[in-house]
Amino acid sequence: GLRVQSFVYPKEISHEDFMREFQKVNEDEDVDGILLLCPLPKQIDQKKAAAAIDPCKDLDGISPVNAAKVFSGNQEGFAPCTAEAVMEVLKTAGISVRGKRVVIVGRSMVVGRPLAMLLLKANATVTVCHTRTKDLKAVCREADILVAAVGKAGFITPDMVKDGAVVIDVGINRNAEGKVCGDVDPAVMEKASYMTPVPGGAGPMTITMLMKNTLKAAKIQNGL
Repeated sequence: GLRVQSFVYPKEISHEDFMREFQKVNEDEDVDGILLLCPLPKQIDQKKAAAAIDPCKDLDGISPVNAAKVFSGNQEGFAPCTAEAVMEVLKTAGISVRGKRVVIVGRSMVVGRPLAMLLLKANATVTVCHTRTKDLKAVCREADILVAAVGKAGFITPDMVKDGAVVIDVGINRNAEGKVCGDVDPAVMEKASYMTPVPGGAGPMTITMLMKNTLKAAKIQNGL
């Protein structure tokens, strides 16, 4: 029952023209939520576009206002849908993060950093790693819950996972055969107690969180 409109512009559009068009959508009272698809063409200042979005319509939590709310633990704002999806996957599977050691591989503002804040609010002990972390394998092996968000196919291998760990794979890549795959080597399944698949898993849940945020935004816009 959600009504969706796509606003598509020429890739050569100037920053000024784009911002004018974007503001029209932003101010349209008939629009409850906005999803700004990134990356934008290089001539458009993506940070300025993110800063311009109405925080109450910001479905994927990219505005500085919503980022600040996530980092301060304020649940009134919008967190990025993928970060929310990871939390929902764990909740739905009945996996408590309270007191658990969670290692996130990836530090983007789309997943790694906001997810760390959501996990901290849920009383997890969180370590955020990246490709330059020293002895990354050893750090990953300490995780009760390991989240892969690094953007490299098969990056997490069985020797990086301790027996019985929960592994959440949010990577979307294509392997040498052109098939969609995640950041986690499928062989990790033999060691993990629970592991999300790619495709599937966190991907469909991200779309679900987008719909949930749309409903939340609509309630805000209509004072409900």
